[in-house]
Amino acid sequence: MDGNGRWAKARGMPRVAGHRAGAKAVRRCIEAAIDQGVEWLTLFAFSSENWRRPEGEVMELTGLLRQYLRSEVADLTKNGVRFRVIGDRERFSPDLRAELEAAESKTAAGTRLNLTLALSYGGRSEIVAAARAMAEAAQSGAIDIRDLDEEGFARFLSTAAMPDPDLLIRTSGERRLSNFLLWQCAYAELVFMDVLWPDFDAAHLAAALAEFSRRERRYGARVT
Repeated sequence: MDGNGRWAKARGMPRVAGHRAGAKAVRRCIEAAIDQGVEWLTLFAFSSENWRRPEGEVMELTGLLRQYLRSEVADLTKNGVRFRVIGDRERFSPDLRAELEAAESKTAAGTRLNLTLALSYGGRSEIVAAARAMAEAAQSGAIDIRDLDEEGFARFLSTAAMPDPDLLIRTSGERRLSNFLLWQCAYAELVFMDVLWPDFDAAHLAAALAEFSRRERRYGARVT
């Protein structure tokens, strides 16, 4: 979800205004995903690199996250949305971690849409953490390292309970993955859109899904 800062700058507004507009786009995207029958939606909300932003902006972002949880969890529950978080949540304050856990607990029964928020997340660090956990399991005798395969390694990732993405949408005209779900997106279809995230709406999601439906997915196999 990229382009909040540029959206605000183009309107002569502070960056936080772009982040607030981006939060509204999150709601539109969730509603559109439900309407389109999407069952899994993962939003890259805060990367591990975002901690390097100015302290004031980080505080604004975490404040918006806290506000979002307090204002949206009831609607998520009502609409059958299950909320979960991936990433290094330990970097957040104890009270915010508690609110994240409460949101996960309150929405755990949701079956209409699985909504995952990637927070303090980085694909490379996730792979390193999985490798470390795998090594520890092998050392303890819980697994035989000689039997390990790709499926077995994936069980150590934070997305172990999730399917790999079929479609990755990148907004604001950027053409890169930016350390997002690097292992999981090995076979994802990529759609790059010029729209800034605060302007993203149901029509944009529908267009991305339509583009996805036209793709021929071969997974390396030759089609005759």
